[in-house]
Amino acid sequence: MRSSSLYSIVRIVLLTSGLSILGGCASDHWGFPYKTGVQQGNWVTAGQVQLLTAGMTPEQVRFALGSPTLTSIFRANQWEYPYFYKSPAGKTQERNLTVYFENGVLAKWKGDELPEVQPFQIAKEEVYISQQQAEKVKLEQERMGTLEAAGIPIAPGISIQPAFGVSSDPYATPDEPDQTPAQLN
Repeated sequence: MRSSSLYSIVRIVLLTSGLSILGGCASDHWGFPYKTGVQQGNWVTAGQVQLLTAGMTPEQVRFALGSPTLTSIFRANQWEYPYFYKSPAGKTQERNLTVYFENGVLAKWKGDELPEVQPFQIAKEEVYISQQQAEKVKLEQERMGTLEAAGIPIAPGISIQPAFGVSSDPYATPDEPDQTPAQLN
């Protein structure tokens, strides 16, 4: 009797853990909440490419663009600057810039459209925008606090904006006033 109840308990535990494991396999997250982006290659900006002029030495090109990611012993006169990024969401970016040399000097270059700024500059702009939004929220909270301190109850989500020249009647034509003013004696 005792062994049959132990057998039932073991069976239930194994069945429950087996179903839990199978349920976890159905998910594509596998318990990891964070995925990192994959970045490979050189981030070259349009400003760096504007520094290039025909006749530059390879050292000058390397100074302007950085070291090339790909060089070939079969095509020593050609440098490749590829860039690849896969975001955590799976969105990919790919760009390529190829630089050609003739007789030891820069002859031409071609490539995809390049960004204007570096990644840290993009992040800096996003931080600036976030700071502006935070300042607006802070001012809105201060304004709401002064109205409440004055004894004016404001419901959440309601904004009080001055409405000059705006009719309170939704069916009124733009030039028609809501009511005619009364004469004062």
